[in-house]
Amino acid sequence: MSVTAVRLDHVAVLAKDRQLSAEFLAAVLGLRVGAPFGPFLPVDLGNGVTLDFYEQRDEPVQGQHYAFLVPEEEFDAMLARLDALGVTYFADPHHGEPGRFNRLFGGRGAYFTDPDGHNMEIMTRSYVRPDKP
Repeated sequence: MSVTAVRLDHVAVLAKDRQLSAEFLAAVLGLRVGAPFGPFLPVDLGNGVTLDFYEQRDEPVQGQHYAFLVPEEEFDAMLARLDALGVTYFADPHHGEPGRFNRLFGGRGAYFTDPDGHNMEIMTRSYVRPDKP
């Protein structure tokens, strides 16, 4: 197998309530929650990758960072869905600029917290690979 054939398939996302967390993220991103697969509840990102929400009830969930490259034409709708859910979004990862988004690398981006304290990011332009839309 060549290195170019390696790609991410799924990521387990720890949650206190997998249904609540999966439905929250799916609502924000405009996606659907899939059927349970064993202890996992998947949200298909549409690029061959799923986020598999897994309940961790016996100890606190340690917040992680998840960044989503989203279409420019969907960004405003995602911010509107965050507003409708009563979730504050921020222009920066440290959540110091509430109700604002950034314009980094020729795109737009925003950060918000999910029900388990994960720092979620939506962005329309990748800063890792700025040549990719």
